[in-house]
Amino acid sequence: MQTTRWKDGKPRCAWANPANERYIRYHDEEWGVPVHDDRKLFEMLLLESFQAGLSWECVLNKRESFARAFDDFDPRAVSLYGADKMAALQGDPGIIRNRRKIEAAVNNAAIFLAIQKEWGSFDRYLWHWTDGQVIIETGRDRSPLSDAISRDLKRRGMKFAGTVILYAYLQAVGVIHSHETGCFLHRGQEAPIPQTQEGRQTP
Repeated sequence: MQTTRWKDGKPRCAWANPANERYIRYHDEEWGVPVHDDRKLFEMLLLESFQAGLSWECVLNKRESFARAFDDFDPRAVSLYGADKMAALQGDPGIIRNRRKIEAAVNNAAIFLAIQKEWGSFDRYLWHWTDGQVIIETGRDRSPLSDAISRDLKRRGMKFAGTVILYAYLQAVGVIHSHETGCFLHRGQEAPIPQTQEGRQTP
């Protein structure tokens, strides 16, 4: 994959914007780093759902405003939002004012909490799909893994949880490590996970 070398001498993934310091920090310090904190896992799930049809850079530039608007990404607080709060969010110029995405965020927060209750933590639920292992692969926007998790979350009632959104989410929280060949953060060889016939990793 093509990479761009910036003034600090480090080669990075081609998608990172060298003119945006926030984006550089996100690429260097967050993207692809395994996340096990449920609050952060909910934050990234919410933000990825708002990315649908837009660029991640657009969402990232509004991250602090999203944190303010959505109670610092507290899933319990978000799950309790009523019509007045959702109407206020639709009028908030600091975030992406899409009614369907706002409604999905509230809906998904409740499902996130239900998964926490069932599994003990959302972290445990998410990482069980790979038996706790990081998957190394590049050049994809979906996979049997994202297909399977998307199906399960949709079955539970999550919105804006299609396989492409889920794949981007898995990359963001480090379940899938996708730094491009040539990037200073690229890791080793391609290592697709073993799959069952339904696309879920064998326990």
